[in-house]
Amino acid sequence: MGLNRRNFLQKAGLGLAALGVSETILSLLGDHSLAVPLLERYFQVLAQPGGRKLALLVGINKYSGNKGLAGCLTDVELQKELLIHRFGFNSSDILTLTDNQGSRENIETAFIEHLTKQAKAGDVVVFHFSGYGSCLKSIDESEPNNPPHMQNSWVPVDGVLPTKSKQVANYLLEETLVLLLRSLATDHITTVLDTSHTIADSPIKGNLRVRSYPNPPAEEPSPGELAFQQQMRVRLKSSPEQWPKAKMLRQLPVVVLAAASPGQMATEAPWKGFSAGLFTYALTQHLWQATPATTIQTSLSRAAGTVKQLAGRQQPKLIGQKGQQRSFLAYYLPPNPSIGADGVVTAVEDNGKTVQLWLAGLPAMVMEYYGNSSLLKIDDARSVEEGVEKKEQEASVSSSSSIQLQIRSKDGLKAKARLLGNNVGNYQLRVGQLVQEAVRVLPHNLGLTIALDPNLQRIERVDATSAFAGIPSVSSVVAAGEQPADYLFGELLAAQTATLSATDPSVNTESYGLFYPAGDLVRNTTGETGEAVRSAVNRLTQKLETLLAAKLLRLTANEGSSRLGVRASLEVISPVGANSYSPLLVMQRETLRASAAQRANSDLKLGINEANVPTVESGSRIQYRLENYSDRPVYFMMLGFDTSSSAIALYQIQSPETASQANNKPNLQEGMLAPGETLTIPQDATAFDWIIPGPAGIAEIQVICSVAPFPKAIEVLQAARRPKGEGERIGDLFEPLPVVQALLQDLHYASAVEPEVIGSISDNYALDVNAWATLSFIYQVV
Repeated sequence: MGLNRRNFLQKAGLGLAALGVSETILSLLGDHSLAVPLLERYFQVLAQPGGRKLALLVGINKYSGNKGLAGCLTDVELQKELLIHRFGFNSSDILTLTDNQGSRENIETAFIEHLTKQAKAGDVVVFHFSGYGSCLKSIDESEPNNPPHMQNSWVPVDGVLPTKSKQVANYLLEETLVLLLRSLATDHITTVLDTSHTIADSPIKGNLRVRSYPNPPAEEPSPGELAFQQQMRVRLKSSPEQWPKAKMLRQLPVVVLAAASPGQMATEAPWKGFSAGLFTYALTQHLWQATPATTIQTSLSRAAGTVKQLAGRQQPKLIGQKGQQRSFLAYYLPPNPSIGADGVVTAVEDNGKTVQLWLAGLPAMVMEYYGNSSLLKIDDARSVEEGVEKKEQEASVSSSSSIQLQIRSKDGLKAKARLLGNNVGNYQLRVGQLVQEAVRVLPHNLGLTIALDPNLQRIERVDATSAFAGIPSVSSVVAAGEQPADYLFGELLAAQTATLSATDPSVNTESYGLFYPAGDLVRNTTGETGEAVRSAVNRLTQKLETLLAAKLLRLTANEGSSRLGVRASLEVISPVGANSYSPLLVMQRETLRASAAQRANSDLKLGINEANVPTVESGSRIQYRLENYSDRPVYFMMLGFDTSSSAIALYQIQSPETASQANNKPNLQEGMLAPGETLTIPQDATAFDWIIPGPAGIAEIQVICSVAPFPKAIEVLQAARRPKGEGERIGDLFEPLPVVQALLQDLHYASAVEPEVIGSISDNYALDVNAWATLSFIYQVV
């Protein structure tokens, strides 16, 4: 293969420390007579049977020139921590190649040495690549007379070889990756590819960075790559092979998770303190909180919904015959523990009083605004390590139930926390213990961050910055592509107008508007051609308030961490008779950490092809089914945003007689579910139709549940314009921001977190996971 194990490890610059080998063995590498036997013994031990779990993770940020990425090393870290702490991988069985280590030869050799030579039938294998993708012209040797086709490829750190005549691509070709996967003795293989192969006009797309290589497609592969392919073919001929005819990933009966569908661009985003691939972050975050029954199709669908909100046209894709034919658990493994986690202890300091945490299990937007003083609890199921005496285990578990961790500072996905509780002195915290959210602290005064399109002229940027400073719902203005941002402000160019005019005739050429982070236009935000920048910004004031309301509402999402036992389902209904209707389940959300005694059996049966964002046709009649399987009454409200980012709400309007009997209280009310009760919204399908309007796009509904009523939110809703009539109505919510702010205050009061427990949190909301649940429904209207 060109490199033996020892030469490979030395050439890669990794050392055996990357594989968990001691410093003593490392010091012997210089002595060949001692090093080789020790190395061979090490690899023999690794190769022993017993259900091994092996992973090779590749992430490359530093490419030649000014063509680098920023989030690929974070992707590797996200995947590694997940595999270790949620899926039981040994750190010594995970090999990482980052930046300069990620040469083509190193990647291919690492695959052979770490995966092919060690994996046996039934073992689990994960291969992950984050970096640039590209393509090149390829000729099928079996059909040399056919015209060349474009072959997908992945760009290593040494991807371009300079030549005098033509550009030679030192890429890892798709056919090579297929040969490598074919060389594995197991079929329990998951390949994650956070990259794309569509040529990008610019490395920046809106406020996101594109993972398609900016160079045009190369004309031919490198001689070294072709030689490696030939070696692989010879190798495969001399050993039994599972899939001899496959030449493309989609032909393999394995699970391949691609960050983007063909013809789309994968992206990465900046957050406070770090950047990461949208797909890797969304996927791993969901898997931190997943339950044992979660299939890879479900996980991909959830990740796709998160990606769709931020990146618009980026649609993660499940490739490979196996993923299309049957449902599988993520990585072919049940996560451990079954109840999920939000993070893990990575270091213990100050004699056990302070800890370092990795919090990749919290949703990305929540993590960005997760306030100091937030509380997490130690997961009792994993509160001690294996091998501790039983009495010590029992004492430790008992102590952990009263121990909490309070966030003191954050840096990206990492946080420092201190121990709180009566038994702190008697409790020994350990690295590797999982933590779960207990109290979420969010700041009162949050605003939108607006990025300015780099295509704007300097005077336009100056005027826009000045104008946004006078908009209360905007907290900061930044340059696009450099810092996190909620939306972009820019000019709609002629090329974009031509594309949009077919679906939105109101769009004007060369007018200012708001754009999502991926650069897609927010509907109904463009003005007249020739409009001044300041006028455009002022015109957007009300829209900006609506978008801030959406941001605040999303910060309450806690399906993964809530312990309030509720479930909600979105169903499309169609008549089957004069007064009869047939529901079709589209999607279902439920709290994952309600106690096992509380949780009812779910009737959800996810179809094997439902690995994408759920879709609902425009004009469909829908209903929501809500279930309370907790032991106390649950109050609820429903707020959302249609495909034009306009706010809508569920209005439950009492009759005048009922309102009068209630001592002239507002004739609006929140919904209420008794313990064990199930109801549908609308309750009376003959009196109110909930019809999905157009145009096509992403819509969302948030179902907010609480152990207490929503008096402040109902009071504000009462004062707003609302639909006329009685009973249930879905209608426009013209001023959503005050309603959402009042709702957050209601959740704060319902949580009733004692100041002596959490400390002073003035100007913050403190939300207890036992007191509220927000279930998010994100779907594509077609």
